[in-house]
Amino acid sequence: MKKINYIISVCLVLLLGIGLVSCEDYLDKSPESDITERDVFGNFNSFQGFIEQMYNCIQDPDKGGAWNRCLFADETLGASPYPFDQGNYWSNETYFFGHAASPTSGNPRDKRIWENAWYAIRVANLALAKLDEEGLFSGTDEERKHLKGQALFFRGWFYFEICRFWGGMPYITKVIDPVEDMFAEEYNRLNFKEAALKMVEDFRAAADLLPHHWDLSEPGQATKGHNRDRINKFHALGYLGKAYLFAASPMVNEEATGNSSFDPELCAKAAQAFGELLQLADETGIYKMQSWNNWTDCFWRWSYERPGGTECIMMPTIYDRSRVRWSTTGGMVPSSIGLNSGSSADVPTHNYIKNYAMANGLPIDDPESGYNPSDPWSNREPRFYKDILYDGCQIWNQEGSDKYAQLYNGGRHRNGINPASSTGYYYLRYAPLGKDFTTSKADQLQSYKPYLRLADIYLMYAEAVNFSSNGGPTATASNYSMKAVDALNVVRNRAQLPDLADNYYRNKDVFFEEIVRERAVELAFEGQRFDDLRRWNRNYDPRYLEKTAIDFDRGEDGKPINVRERVVIKRAVSKKHNWLPIQTKYTTQYSGFPQNPGW
Repeated sequence: MKKINYIISVCLVLLLGIGLVSCEDYLDKSPESDITERDVFGNFNSFQGFIEQMYNCIQDPDKGGAWNRCLFADETLGASPYPFDQGNYWSNETYFFGHAASPTSGNPRDKRIWENAWYAIRVANLALAKLDEEGLFSGTDEERKHLKGQALFFRGWFYFEICRFWGGMPYITKVIDPVEDMFAEEYNRLNFKEAALKMVEDFRAAADLLPHHWDLSEPGQATKGHNRDRINKFHALGYLGKAYLFAASPMVNEEATGNSSFDPELCAKAAQAFGELLQLADETGIYKMQSWNNWTDCFWRWSYERPGGTECIMMPTIYDRSRVRWSTTGGMVPSSIGLNSGSSADVPTHNYIKNYAMANGLPIDDPESGYNPSDPWSNREPRFYKDILYDGCQIWNQEGSDKYAQLYNGGRHRNGINPASSTGYYYLRYAPLGKDFTTSKADQLQSYKPYLRLADIYLMYAEAVNFSSNGGPTATASNYSMKAVDALNVVRNRAQLPDLADNYYRNKDVFFEEIVRERAVELAFEGQRFDDLRRWNRNYDPRYLEKTAIDFDRGEDGKPINVRERVVIKRAVSKKHNWLPIQTKYTTQYSGFPQNPGW
């Protein structure tokens, strides 16, 4: 990508000031400029430089500020309840959703979803228009397909990013004229289902155009070995299925039809998209599940190495490798070890940790599981020990009072430092505290939240097949022979767990509860939970409202005693919290762009 930085700079001259509604034609050039449209759109290399702007709009979720909240459901707590926990969905826009965005910046702290997405959609529409302009682009048919496929994917993807938080939007598929009448019906807001069905058109078209991997295509040879993050067929198929599944989910189906259940026809289409992707993965081996020994490669690596492994299909754009130490790591570790500036540590809640099964694969509320609430950390499943740091675990390799976690009542990392863990835990998925953890290694740590990985595809496939017409736990997609329960078992088995017990997939509803729990564990702290609870119409379900801590004393044998679960806060959530509020300056521009219900 470095080769085309100059081209990106040239392209920015053409795009200064564009937004949802431009005040002047962004292709107007100053008289002294000698940049022509052919310079930008005339050949593959320069056109690809223009396309690269959309990669520069992909947010790195937890690095929008010095550190910013990016988990909005029941997973974590800070030193004090988060605004979302109190029903205030306005406040978090500052560092995650909107304001102070700079789509052209190379600083992750300038990236916001709303502004970046609309900017990228404008770029995608311009790219598609210029590819269709007769006599402008000169290149091979394969080069044209690569360019068009990326533009179509990104238009659908950035709409997905907007709509998963704010609901359906007008789906713009052309370059808007600055003097155009915005009161036209085509600019009215759609509901999420309507918008999603337009996304799937873009994702399907992109999947038909894009290569399996750029290293295997002629246009990708110039950057061979460095094409890991370039959009390919797997990206498009993954989000094709995901858009269908979101559209099929109870919250969205209720908004569109009044029926709070899964849409079986859309579930079947989602299952087919996921089946196509999984079949392609089986045939090509381009993406495959990480082995258990290197599962954490999906999330972090030492020595400035890029995580993702063979499993992660889409990862955030890396803007500044040093931000990991100050943003991701600094926001998730004890302040006393000197890796943050004393900001509130984001820590897992006890209620969320209950999703982790026992070593025998049974959920902790199963009478046969062997779970002992007075000894809650013994004999848990393997992912628990890679994800969760609890009392007595080693934090890092240096001697001193911070070497081992003191998370009991009155312990150093519970009450002796400020701020300390508010729940009695820390989590390790992006900050691998332990015997190998040092300040110097933390400086070189690279950790990122995946946008899409193969384990997610298997679990979404299981969900989509389960609720398809004639579906269920032992059903399959029409184009892929794997049963829904077997797809879930792929994820379980990788985590060293046995196949799901028969009584947990005796019908659709029972099996779905295991999908819910499995997604909570396998995709923990990846930003999926907020989407899942909302699309399932469970965000305001009483089962997911209480955020709890674990209070205990440490016995002479080091085991917890006097264990008590304590409610820290009950999340204030109602139906209006299905969608985030839209900034008032946008909802007052024209009548076809109303505020979301309840806000």
